[in-house]
Amino acid sequence: MSTDSARTGHADEPERLEGRQSSPHRVVIIGSGFGGLFTAQALRKAPVEITLVAKTTHHLFQPLLYQVATGILSEGEIAPTTREVLSRQENAHVVLGDVTTIDVQAKTVTSQLLGRTTVHPYDSLVVAAGAGQSYFGNDQFATHAPGMKSIDDALELRGRIFGMFELAEGSTDPADIERLLTFVVVGAGPTGVEMAGQIAELSRRTLRRDFRSIDPTKARVILLDAAPAVLPPFGERLGAKAADKLEKIGVEVQLGAKVIDVDATGIEVEDSDGTRRRIDSVCKVWAAGVAASPLGKQLAEQTGAGIDRAGRVEVLPDLTLPGHPEIYVIGDMMSLNRLPGVAQVAIQGGRHAAKEIQAWVAGKQTGHPFKYNDKGSMATISRFSAVAKIGNIQFSGFFAWLVWLAVHLVYIIGFKHRLTTLLHWTVSFIGRGRSERTVTQQQIFARAALERLGENFAPSLPPQAGEAPSWTGAARTQVPPQGTESREPTRV
Repeated sequence: MSTDSARTGHADEPERLEGRQSSPHRVVIIGSGFGGLFTAQALRKAPVEITLVAKTTHHLFQPLLYQVATGILSEGEIAPTTREVLSRQENAHVVLGDVTTIDVQAKTVTSQLLGRTTVHPYDSLVVAAGAGQSYFGNDQFATHAPGMKSIDDALELRGRIFGMFELAEGSTDPADIERLLTFVVVGAGPTGVEMAGQIAELSRRTLRRDFRSIDPTKARVILLDAAPAVLPPFGERLGAKAADKLEKIGVEVQLGAKVIDVDATGIEVEDSDGTRRRIDSVCKVWAAGVAASPLGKQLAEQTGAGIDRAGRVEVLPDLTLPGHPEIYVIGDMMSLNRLPGVAQVAIQGGRHAAKEIQAWVAGKQTGHPFKYNDKGSMATISRFSAVAKIGNIQFSGFFAWLVWLAVHLVYIIGFKHRLTTLLHWTVSFIGRGRSERTVTQQQIFARAALERLGENFAPSLPPQAGEAPSWTGAARTQVPPQGTESREPTRV
């Protein structure tokens, strides 16, 4: 693979990557999640040159984020570095950068990193940029109710969850203690159910002997959802079993409750009968709704493809876009036959795209429709308890929990990560301990600090000799007027 095809330029003067034009076939993959990573791995023996562009250095096993937030696992166990995963795949080149533009006519992808821009030409493009949290038009809620879509989210929530018990221990005001020890999880899907269950177990098992002034077992854990049932995709029977188990371990399940406002010390909800009420709570978790990457809108505008309410691109049966058989959209970014936004859809979509690209390179027929093999849905509720739906088979309890453990171990990348995950599960589920309870102020307050810097804040590299400094909060390469006092910006 050409090693000089990754040159970069400054943001105001992007430099195009002029790698070999058609030999080997250039494949650009956007995203290092399940879709992007499995596409790259499926092309490991193909005569192609792969460039995987992602805004993080890791592959995130998102279904286990809640275990990072509740101290069971470390972030490293569910997020191995992408370079390490692909280190032995010689036809794969990993690039760190946030993709800002896709030009389908020029067949280029533009990414930015710390003020520098790179343009990647492609012959085939796989867009697997995933999805973020959706607050249904109320993005201001994110300040007080973090989502569960990134490592940053999980670490912030870990700090908030454990921090509430610490703050309550130091308080003498009963109303303040009650507010601090009330945890609200919004969204009764798999993520919300798993998070609520783990917070309940954390308070009632792990922390029950650790404090002297408060009783952690008295903490309230509330699971809210505007829907009338828990785990709607699992069906009425399993949803009812999950709700019953949650209630038994101390979770208050409140359905038909729509969130209308969130602030620092509470949450406003409207019940199905129109009654409005307030729940005083400092720690809220948002586990409701997803929104596809904004790259989907770019693709839709340029290709004429449709786009749904969540921002997902309506793809053709072979996962390509109208008039562009070289572009594949997979995973949480695609809309096809109402397929769910789960890991298996992304994995199988990535393998399908890789197979089609190999056929294209070999001069064989392409355009085969994507066939999804539904391997079922699972969700844990608490220690030794889960629900599972595989085809027409539904089961719950301890056996479902064992199946859940086995399936998730299989899809964790790397033997060492599987081994350490198994050890941490043993400590947490058989014993009472949680090995990842360390929290810092940075984890809790970094998001707020970045927000205070304003929309114009753009971290950049220190200037090279002869270059003007890059000033934070202003246009890049701006030089302060002569005769004025200069202030060095914060740099990465």
